[in-house]
Amino acid sequence: MADTIKIILLGIGRWGTNHFRILKNLPVELFVVDPDAGKVEKARSSGFDAQHISTNYNDFKDRVDAAIIVTPAQTHYELCRLFLESGKDVFVEKPITLVSCQAKELAQLAESNGRILQVGHIFRFDPAAQWLRDNIRGGLFGKLKILRGSFSGFKRPRSDSGVAFADAIHFIDLFNFISGEVPIRVTARLYDFLGRGMDDEALIVLDYKAGFTGIIQAGYHNPGKFRFVEVLGESMSAVCDFNAAQYKVKTYANTFVGKDGVFQAQEGSTQQIEFTPEEPLQAELRAFIESIRTRNQPLADGWSGYEAVRILECTVESSNTFKSIQLI
Repeated sequence: MADTIKIILLGIGRWGTNHFRILKNLPVELFVVDPDAGKVEKARSSGFDAQHISTNYNDFKDRVDAAIIVTPAQTHYELCRLFLESGKDVFVEKPITLVSCQAKELAQLAESNGRILQVGHIFRFDPAAQWLRDNIRGGLFGKLKILRGSFSGFKRPRSDSGVAFADAIHFIDLFNFISGEVPIRVTARLYDFLGRGMDDEALIVLDYKAGFTGIIQAGYHNPGKFRFVEVLGESMSAVCDFNAAQYKVKTYANTFVGKDGVFQAQEGSTQQIEFTPEEPLQAELRAFIESIRTRNQPLADGWSGYEAVRILECTVESSNTFKSIQLI
């Protein structure tokens, strides 16, 4: 595609403003839409071309090549379907939808129409996550024992979904990505301490066929801000702090030495892994533009979005029934 790619950004709310900030500086022709006239006016007053801003996506729908959807989760399905059926490529923030049957429909629709469908699973585009993926699958850690993550901290709860769909989804997808597997069983407890009718704390245990377990804690109540993942393997372990700007991963060659049933904890060498700093949102938006140009499937395609929602549905069912749920 030699011509300048024309992209419509739907939604310039709390997270959409970050998309707007980055997209303005990428080699695309950008159109911006938000039904909130106040947000539109704010974009206009920032110096953005008034002819490229509207409260109605129909003003630009037929003029663009692709859509970036950063709207409330309840709107994702209808907007994705509309733009995919109109022959547009689509980037949609996570969750792709709130029910897996709709996510599956969108993934199939993108395939049948030859369209790019990328889901905003942003951690896949962090160099630290890609290092973990390459080295887990490459055998550096040996046989995996546990993946453990905390995505939590004191902040304003989202109003369009509970914390499992808003935050735990990040590490559900990340565990799928770095291990190359999806879980076979989910056991979870979701808590509504604020009485909003949706969860604000989540404890999720994921069992995988290869024998390792994923443990995820997400919530709005912890003081501070936590975005860390631990990888525990038979020959190597690592801690990844996604809050860090550069030195995110530290590895530990710790082992247990046993004789006659008595074990000693033997600390081994440690290594700090350095990565070139890059904003993950910028990386994933650049990747979306590259997929539009090359027609190569994105790192986070519609099927990855479907798997994450399918696991979340089982998470909700497990919490509601106090049972472990098998994924078929």
